Amino acid sequence: MVKAKAEGDDVHYAVGELAELAGVSARTLRYYEEEGLLCPSRSANGYRVYTARDAKRLASILSMRACGLSVATIHRLLARAEGDLRHVLHAHLLTLSAQRDSLDEAIDRTKAAIASLERIEQMNESDAFEALKGEKIAANERTYGKEARARWGDDAVDAANERMRSASRGEWDALERLGEEINRQLALAMETGDPAGAEAMELARMHARWIQGHWGAGRYSPEAHRGLAQMYLADDRFRAHYDGAAGAGATEFLVKALEAYLA
Repeated sequence: MVKAKAEGDDVHYAVGELAELAGVSARTLRYYEEEGLLCPSRSANGYRVYTARDAKRLASILSMRACGLSVATIHRLLARAEGDLRHVLHAHLLTLSAQRDSLDEAIDRTKAAIASLERIEQMNESDAFEALKGEKIAANERTYGKEARARWGDDAVDAANERMRSASRGEWDALERLGEEINRQLALAMETGDPAGAEAMELARMHARWIQGHWGAGRYSPEAHRGLAQMYLADDRFRAHYDGAAGAGATEFLVKALEAYLA
């Protein structure tokens, strides 16, 4: 049995003693120290000294490592623990569960997309185009429908869906190209750094045409367009789309350009 050195009421361990007690190597203890997980004190002669609290912390570290948590994750969890590691681990578990649910949903959507593509590949060109439109409209409804209906009402969203459902191949392809051109124009406008400049105003005009193409000219209004721009800022899905297409900060730049254009 390992015997600890006692100073007053405190129990202290040397490196070799704590390593033997925990069933790890002294090298492992030094590694955890380098990573900021353990912070032993030093004796008068410069040797590392571990307290009972250090030993308990080591036990927690080893337990989490045994569960497959990375050193970086353990470091983050211990930094947040403030004496209540169990609470932090419960919160971490909830986060992981939410991530799993999100991943499961993404897997289901991808499987559905694969199945749809396989069905479309068996169709003639006309039927395949109609099926593709239906899939894109349904995907947009699943992703943004709830928020859009809450903001603009069922009639407006249903009308926009019907507008796209009845679009010809030429109209559909033109809107797809315009969407791609908007992303390129956004990148060009960002290079100027001026959300009210000529490049940004052209960007805003293109975006307005794109919205009118989806909603129908009779349902478009500057007020509704401004409301959509605010949704871009509030929704990480929109940020991911525009920032992914034109770089970090693209969503904020687009919204500023739209606000200048629609003022």
